[in-house]
Amino acid sequence: MTTEDPQWFTSSYSSNGGDCIEVAANLIATRGVVPVRDSKNPTGPVLALRADSFASFVASVKGEEFNNV
Repeated sequence: MTTEDPQWFTSSYSSNGGDCIEVAANLIATRGVVPVRDSKNPTGPVLALRADSFASFVASVKGEEFNNV
């Protein structure tokens, strides 16, 4: 069992505007998840997404599939 802690980072595209999420990609290999949290509330809830689901979400964002939402 691992006691690895999430290593949080914010995207360089966020431009420090305050409406950001943080992700911890260091847990993909050991746990198969990408934890996500609100950067304004680092002690708040964390959403643990399966790595493949997070990859699909990122691909959809890059493909501009959410522009009309």
